Amino acid sequence: MVSRNYTIHSKVGLHARPASMLVKTANDFESRVHIRTEEMEIDGKSILSVMVLGAGCGDEIEIIVDGPDEEEAMAAIVATLDGFLDKFD
Repeated sequence: MVSRNYTIHSKVGLHARPASMLVKTANDFESRVHIRTEEMEIDGKSILSVMVLGAGCGDEIEIIVDGPDEEEAMAAIVATLDGFLDKFD
């Protein structure tokens, strides 16, 4: 299992299109992906769960990945999150 804290820097947060891109990336891997805030922990492979999370700009999330390809999955998820700045701001 690997985990990483990440601060959302995109002005639009994890809403609609960014959420779908995050879920698509997570589903490219076999590992389980969970995202945790102070209020809840959700399945990072579920678009509805990511939307309910409602993470906005400046919010800190913890990404937890567990499985055979966890390192690769974490790197791809972080790269996807980092890419939101270029695409949505």
